[in-house]
Amino acid sequence: VQLVESGGGLVQPGGSLRLSCAASGFTFSSYTMSWYRQAPGKERDLVARITSAGDSTNYADSMKGRFTISRDNAKNTVYLQMNSLKPEDTAVYYCGFVRWGINYWGKGTLVTVSS
Repeated sequence: VQLVESGGGLVQPGGSLRLSCAASGFTFSSYTMSWYRQAPGKERDLVARITSAGDSTNYADSMKGRFTISRDNAKNTVYLQMNSLKPEDTAVYYCGFVRWGINYWGKGTLVTVSS
């Protein structure tokens, strides 16, 4: 199993970023995929989740209306479009999924929101 996140970087408050997570080594289209984030000194928290077919999504309350999760099962990739970014969105963002009770994560991509 391999999950590789990309697209992070430095962005000004109010700006946008699109994160990608390329998956391999498992049947991507069979699994619900999630984005999590972890700010310095804090726990890893759920950002958004999308079902295997992409027909249902859910978001943490603070991301609703600003973030959009999507997936392309033909490309084995899950995305996170982040708009209206705030300094408190600064964190390492991880994609992940659960198989047989085991959590799989990528190495993450750092998003820094600062002027």
